[in-house]
Amino acid sequence: MKSVILGDTHMPRMAKALPPMLIAELKTADRIIHTGDWQTMEVYNELKNFAPVDGVYGNADSQEIRDRFGREKCFDFDGTAVSLVHGDGKGKTTPLRALETFRDEQPDIILFGHSHIPYHGKHGEIVLFNPGSPTDKRRQPEYSFGILETTESGFSLRHVFYTSKM
Repeated sequence: MKSVILGDTHMPRMAKALPPMLIAELKTADRIIHTGDWQTMEVYNELKNFAPVDGVYGNADSQEIRDRFGREKCFDFDGTAVSLVHGDGKGKTTPLRALETFRDEQPDIILFGHSHIPYHGKHGEIVLFNPGSPTDKRRQPEYSFGILETTESGFSLRHVFYTSKM
C-alpha cells in the first residue's frame, strides 16, 4: 500500500492549488494522510478525489476541521503501527512532543507536522517522520511531502523534495 503523507498545507493562504509534483504522487496513492494545518475543508475535499483521506487537526485549523479529524490517531497499515499527531505545544522539540504523545502505544512510526521541517529519524525502535510542507517551506530550501509504502513484511518511508509549487 502506498500512502502519501503531507501536512501544513495552509491553503489557500500559501497556495491556491496543490503542486503538480504532489498531484503526480496522489494519482498513484492508495491512501492520503494529512498531519494537520489544512486550514480549510476544501483541502480535504480536493484530496479525497485521489484516494481515501484521513488526518488530524493542527493548531491553525478551524473548529470544523477539529470536529472532523481529531487531535491524534493510530492506524495499522499492513501490520505496521502508525500514529499521527500535529505536534504543536510548548516545551521540547516538535519530534519529542510527538514522541511523548504516544509514549504508551510504542508504534512503529509516528507521523507529525507543525514545524514545516522535513524530519526522518529514529528514537529507539520508533521512526519519527515529518513530511515538511508541500506549499509552505518557510526557511527550508525545498517544499516536501512523504511516501510511506507498507507490505506485510515491513515498510519504507521517504521524502519527496522539489523547488517550485508550480
